[in-house]
Amino acid sequence: MNRLLKTLSMLVLIAGISGCAGDRNHNAVPADTPEPGPPKPAKAAGTDHRPIIVALGDSLTAGRGLGPTENYPAKLQAKLDAKGYRYRVVNAGVSGDTSAQGLNRLQVIRSLRPALVIVELGANDGLRGIPVEQTQSNLNEIVSTLKEDGVTVVLAGMEIPPNYGPEYTRQFRLMFRDIAAKYRVPLIPFFLQGVAGIPDLNQEDGIHPTARGNDLVTENVWRILEPLLKTGA
Repeated sequence: MNRLLKTLSMLVLIAGISGCAGDRNHNAVPADTPEPGPPKPAKAAGTDHRPIIVALGDSLTAGRGLGPTENYPAKLQAKLDAKGYRYRVVNAGVSGDTSAQGLNRLQVIRSLRPALVIVELGANDGLRGIPVEQTQSNLNEIVSTLKEDGVTVVLAGMEIPPNYGPEYTRQFRLMFRDIAAKYRVPLIPFFLQGVAGIPDLNQEDGIHPTARGNDLVTENVWRILEPLLKTGA
């Protein structure tokens, strides 16, 4: 039953995310969902010297359909504050982004001089059937470039539904593990673990987590992130 539920949930995931995953030149993002500008720290430079954590991703990071305090980066900031960690989180999620589009935005991310970047990209690549080698090349460049800058990187793993074929879905799943192993970066095995396919934890589209769903997503991130944090940073 659990396996069936997972399969059904992932089929729902493809039907919905693919509807908002197209290239910007193909009206990927609905007209009433404005593209955010370059990410900026919560406070002006020079007034807040806390190390920056950048959440780089697509609509799952951006918090599509939610208020500004209901996405996972906002909830991560609240958790950091509650636990006494002095970091500030920048939400650099853009709805519809593929790994290539995330790579194109990397210079903006680097300009923030982050201490840590959580990379949540690749799902839209998989839903388009983009060759795994191409996605992996983009993610390799993102991770390696950030590491060359001295940034701590956390990679978020994703999964795609089985109707893409057993070989493609297997390669896609292993891609994240391979990248994490190659660059020795921590891996969140499945970003939506415990959330995907559960109606009460997802919005009406069945894909994007609700505020409560993002509580669990934040916990998925937190389990991997916390050991990397510096007390009193």
